[in-house]
Amino acid sequence: MKKVYMCLSTDIIHTGHINIIKRAAEYGEVTVGVLIDEYVAIYEKPPIIPLEERMKIIENIKGVTHVIIQNDIFYDENLRKIKPDYVIHGDNWNRGYQKEVKERAAKVLQEWGGQIIEIPYYKNEGLSLFDSYMQDSRGLPELRRQRLRMKIRKGEMVKVMVAYDGLSALLVEKTSVENNGKRKQFDGIWLSSLCDSTVKGKPDIELVDLTSRIRNLEDIMEVTTKPIIFDADTGGLIEHFAYNIKTLERVGVSAVIIEDKIGLKRNSLLGNEVEQHQDTIENFCQKIKTGKESVLSKNFMLIARVESLILEMGVEDALERAFAYVEAGADGIMIHSRAAEPDEIFEFADRFKSKYADIPLVAVPTTYNRVYEDQLKAHGFNIVIYANHLLRAAFPAMKKAACSILENERCYEASQECLSIKEILSLIPVK
Repeated sequence: MKKVYMCLSTDIIHTGHINIIKRAAEYGEVTVGVLIDEYVAIYEKPPIIPLEERMKIIENIKGVTHVIIQNDIFYDENLRKIKPDYVIHGDNWNRGYQKEVKERAAKVLQEWGGQIIEIPYYKNEGLSLFDSYMQDSRGLPELRRQRLRMKIRKGEMVKVMVAYDGLSALLVEKTSVENNGKRKQFDGIWLSSLCDSTVKGKPDIELVDLTSRIRNLEDIMEVTTKPIIFDADTGGLIEHFAYNIKTLERVGVSAVIIEDKIGLKRNSLLGNEVEQHQDTIENFCQKIKTGKESVLSKNFMLIARVESLILEMGVEDALERAFAYVEAGADGIMIHSRAAEPDEIFEFADRFKSKYADIPLVAVPTTYNRVYEDQLKAHGFNIVIYANHLLRAAFPAMKKAACSILENERCYEASQECLSIKEILSLIPVK
């Protein structure tokens, strides 16, 4: 009997998939390669159903003989293992990243005379509505939280980029690059108090209240599906924090980070140039406990930010605090530093992970910006946050355009540096 191979990356089976499996079975014995979660998330959308469950569903579909794991977006490994006579795919893989997948598969099949058979892509109005619903469902708060937890559990480096409004959030949501045959993209969105204040022309001193920041958060939630990590500054008074964290959980935040400082909030990168004070370990631990008692979701994360290195209190103080915060219930630790080199955060991370190997560590390499993600990962970091770069990049570009218009008394020159309105509008989802 002829051997047939096909790959499925979907996590929700519908009539279109049943149709192509039925057609594939007409050509011979069907083996389905189920693409691993990592590549489904990178090239399609984060799967709602994990790999093991997807395999169980697919192996019970009529017409499927074998189900195996496909570990890469490219078919090479499984094709050489199975040596199928036919590879079946819908005729929708002649564009985008799938075009290269098809070309690679065709080249491998030539080694033993295999053949690609394309089935007309199955379309109907109901499937379009289904796809729209599935896209919306991926933005549900609990699914975002699950994805953040899942990536951390798998040992992947979670890459988080700042967004400060709906448009910048769409940029984070949709931006990807191809590198060495792999697509890279951001895994989450950081809502920075610095950026939320700055775009309003106000100082970064917790002046912008939570109600105002939540309106911005809701704009971002509406147009994205990625996990959202919220910069909650000090968390405020313990009594207020108990209510604020409930609100943030309810509106869809995946994780909240609070810093162990008290008094008038000043930006951490100013260090001891301005008056800043750390909270006591006992008081901050009580704030963590209060926050954890207030949330309902088991996937919601409360991360404690340690400011000891910022205030030049040393690694020993940072570790003492971090250990206490974990014992108080913190789901993760963010260690902040304003040093130009990562030496002190590496020392902290190595010693912290020797005691709490499974507690996530967060890095924000704003000042030690030469460090690579794989270096951070080697020292035990799980999340890297690029905390303000989109805002810092936007301001010089806007200033350049404004100056150009003033100097030239027209907008032609400035327009040469701008995206077209069509490109901007292409970011905006149309329901």
